[in-house]
Amino acid sequence: MDWTIRGYPCEVAIRNHSLYACVSNNSECVNINTTKGQGYGCKCGHGYEGNPYIKGGCTDIDECRQKYTDPCTAKGGICQNTIGNFTCSCPEKDMDGFCTANRKSTSWVIPVVIGTCVGAVVLVVTITCAYLIQERRKPQHIKQRYFRQHGGVLLFEEIKSQQGVAFKIFTEAELQEATDKFNEKQVPGHGGHGTVYKGLLKSNVEVAVKRCTSIDEQQKKEFGKEMLILAQINHKNIVKLLGCCLEVEVPMLVYEFIPNGTLLNFIHGNHDRHISLATRIQIAHQSAEALAYLHSWASPPVLHGDVKSSNILIYWDNTVKVTDFGASILAPTDESQFVTLVQGTCGYLDPEYMQTCQLTDKSDVYSFGVVLLELLTRKKPFNLDGPEYEKSLAMRFVSIMKQGKIGEILDDQIKDENMEILEEIAELANQCLEMCGTNRPSMMEVSEKLDSLRKVMQHPWAQQNTEEMDSLLGESSIMATSEAVNTGNLSIEMKATKGLQSGR
Repeated sequence: MDWTIRGYPCEVAIRNHSLYACVSNNSECVNINTTKGQGYGCKCGHGYEGNPYIKGGCTDIDECRQKYTDPCTAKGGICQNTIGNFTCSCPEKDMDGFCTANRKSTSWVIPVVIGTCVGAVVLVVTITCAYLIQERRKPQHIKQRYFRQHGGVLLFEEIKSQQGVAFKIFTEAELQEATDKFNEKQVPGHGGHGTVYKGLLKSNVEVAVKRCTSIDEQQKKEFGKEMLILAQINHKNIVKLLGCCLEVEVPMLVYEFIPNGTLLNFIHGNHDRHISLATRIQIAHQSAEALAYLHSWASPPVLHGDVKSSNILIYWDNTVKVTDFGASILAPTDESQFVTLVQGTCGYLDPEYMQTCQLTDKSDVYSFGVVLLELLTRKKPFNLDGPEYEKSLAMRFVSIMKQGKIGEILDDQIKDENMEILEEIAELANQCLEMCGTNRPSMMEVSEKLDSLRKVMQHPWAQQNTEEMDSLLGESSIMATSEAVNTGNLSIEMKATKGLQSGR
C-alpha cells in the first residue's frame, strides 16, 4: 500500500511509539516529500512482502519457489530458503562457475537459447525479404494491368504482324530517362490535354513526349487500335507519331520534335516581326492540306478535335506541321458512334458542336476558320479584357463582313498588299465560320482554294494571262466561281474567267 503520513519525517515518527505507523516486524520507514509538506511511508524490508501497517503484515518471501529470483537452478545448484533471504549451495565448482555434479542436467539450456534466437532472426529476415519482393513486384503488376487496359497486347501483336510500321511501345523508364524524370525545365509548352516534354532518346533522337491529363473508359478500350491507325499517318505537314507508353494510368504519346515553335508564338509573340501575305497563305494552305489529308485520305478518316494556332508548329523556313493528336478520334461511321465528350479550346469551338455535342469534320473546319482569322488580323481568338463585342474574334469578324468593312479588322502589315486576295481569304474564312456545319466547305475544298490563291501570289503576272491563270487554278476555279456567284461576291477566279470570255 502506498500511503503517505504527513507531518513528521521518519526520525521524529520513530520516537513517537504511540503514533508510529510502521507496526509490522521487518518493516521500514521511508521519508516522503509531497507538495503539501514532509511526511513518511512504510514498506516491508528486503526479502519480505505484505502490509507494513499491521502487526505481522510483512512475511518472508520464498525465493526458491519464485523462478524469476532463483539464481541457483540455471547453475545446477541447490536453493535453500532462509528468513528474509536464501542460500545457494553447490558441492563443487568447475572453471566457469557451474556446479559439476548437475552440469548434465543444464547443458541443453544454452543451445536452446541460441537456437531460438537464430530461428527468430531467420524468420524476421525471411518475412522482410518476402515483403520487399512483393512490394517490388506490385508496381510491375500495376504496369501490366494498365498495359492490358490500354490495348497494349493487341497493339504489340499488330506491330509485329505489320512490317514497315515505324512505331514503338516505350517503357515508362525510357521516357523518364529521356526527359530527365519529366523535369519542368524540359517543358516547351502545355497543351489543352496535357503537358509536352522535350526528350532525348538513347539513339540521340529528339522527341516530344506528351503526358496526357486524363482518359475516359471508352478511350482506354480503343486506345491501342487508334494508336496503330494514327501511327500509319504519313504526311509532310503532320507531326509524326513515333510511339506511345501504355504502362501508366494515362498513356503518353511520343512525337517527332519540332524545334522552332508554334504558330501562336509566330503570330502573337512579336508584333514587330513582319509576316508577308504570301507567308500567311503558305502557312494556311499547308495547315489545310494536313487536315484535308486526315479527313479525306486517312483510312479510316481522323478528326483532329482541337485545331488551333498552338497546335500548328513552324519550321525555320515557315514549313508547317500540325500536331497534338491527343484529342484526335476516328471519324464515326454512323450516328450511334458520334463523340459526346466535349473537347477543344475556347475561341475555336464549333458552336454547333457545343449545342449537339457531335464532333464532325466540319467542327475542324470551323476551328480552322478561326486560325485563318488569326493570320488575317493577328488578333487572338478570345479577348476577355476587351468590350463585349470584341471578346470573340469570330463573332466580331462575321459582323464586320456583313457590314462590308473588312479593312477595319485586317492586320496593318498586309492591308495594302493585295486587297483582292485578302477579300478572297476573308470570304473563305467567313464560309468556314458558318453556324450550320453543312454550309461550311470541306477541308479539301478549303485546301484547294488556298492553293489557288497561293499560286496567284507566286505568279502575279498570271492575272494578266487568262490561259495561264486557268492552268494554275485548274478545276478549283470553277468551284470557286460557282461559290462566288452563290454568295454574291466576285472572286479573283471569276474575274479571270470573265477576262477570258471578254478576250474571245
